[in-house]
Amino acid sequence: MPLEGPIAPLERPVDLYLEDFQAGQRFHMGRWRVTEEEILEFALQYDPQPFHRDPELAQGTMFKGLIASGWQTASIWMRLYCEEVLLRSSSLGSPGIQEVRWLAPVRPGDLLTGMVEVVSVRPSSGHPERGTVVMRGELNDQHAEVKMRMSAWGLFGRRGPVGEAT
Repeated sequence: MPLEGPIAPLERPVDLYLEDFQAGQRFHMGRWRVTEEEILEFALQYDPQPFHRDPELAQGTMFKGLIASGWQTASIWMRLYCEEVLLRSSSLGSPGIQEVRWLAPVRPGDLLTGMVEVVSVRPSSGHPERGTVVMRGELNDQHAEVKMRMSAWGLFGRRGPVGEAT
């Protein structure tokens, strides 16, 4: 498995609730080494464009070699985000992403590091037991080049009933 470092257990104590997020807060996530094998497997299953699925054909494209699908890159970010934030939080899912940008190709051998920054936190007016966190995420390679940037919403549960001391 390309994840570098321990894999978080699926069942972890919840220690991040809506009240624990603050604008400007950053979470530095783990690292993921991208392999040619996983690029080819992902491409054959989900995004079989020539520059993702065939190293020889990829040489003749504008990328001059094999690159990972942007969707694979986003999936790697999601895995790192789960490991660092979601599996220890009161996450209730997400209503979606606002934007995703693939800024530079991800190639076999790249070591990607994830980061997420809280942009805003808003308790729900219609559902007092939860709220929305807007986050900006990035993946950088081993040379600190930004490969992907995204903005997303997450729904998180609150620690206790509204009005109760936390």
